[in-house]
Amino acid sequence: MEPEKPFAITLDVGSSRVNHTGAWRSERPVYVDLLPPCNRSCPSGQDIRGWLWHAESGGYENAWRAIMADNPFPAVLGRICYRPCETACNRGRLDESVGINSVERFLGDEAIRRGWTVAPPSRESGRRVLVVGAGPAGLSAAFRLRLLGHAVTVRDAEAEPGGMLRYGVPRYRLPRDVLDAEIRRVLDLGVGFEPHSRVADVRAAKEDGGFDAVFLAVGAHVGRRADLPAGDSARILDAV
Repeated sequence: MEPEKPFAITLDVGSSRVNHTGAWRSERPVYVDLLPPCNRSCPSGQDIRGWLWHAESGGYENAWRAIMADNPFPAVLGRICYRPCETACNRGRLDESVGINSVERFLGDEAIRRGWTVAPPSRESGRRVLVVGAGPAGLSAAFRLRLLGHAVTVRDAEAEPGGMLRYGVPRYRLPRDVLDAEIRRVLDLGVGFEPHSRVADVRAAKEDGGFDAVFLAVGAHVGRRADLPAGDSARILDAV
């Protein structure tokens, strides 16, 4: 006669679920749909894992075009972004985070060197949009709106486009030829730029220009002061 098996061994498959033993007492399986950590941490919402796959396989132009779907200035951000994607990168828990920002900079520079361009819209929508401010927000909006077929005019109080990219980031950090090349790519799509054109009355500018909509991208040119003791008397230069 065979000895009796312990109770736990004689349970049938699935009995844990029936009897609510083990983790079934307190836990239930839940399906969770999450973005990759790098994608989730990117302020511009880039599909980082997607374009890195193209870059790793040598498809540099495909990788660049994947970036351009979310960010029209890869050579710029490849130089000045503070890289939250790399902080969140899972690889950093093993050895070292993937150099995402360096790859983005390389792809942006490669696009300038090879003269890669974005195809203009296939049809015009008949709509006209005024963008107030030629900084990164205004130029990005103009880029997207133009690809949708809208006629876009960008007005800025300064002599050249770029906003704080040009007037706030020093040249050693962001060479002006790189900035000019990426802005030129946007303007070459047919985006109009009007320098020395400060907009004081938005409603009047919209009506007088016959625009269907106005996008305000006036920027934030004022630095944020830190609460430091004797800050008013010390020689402190506040940063933007």
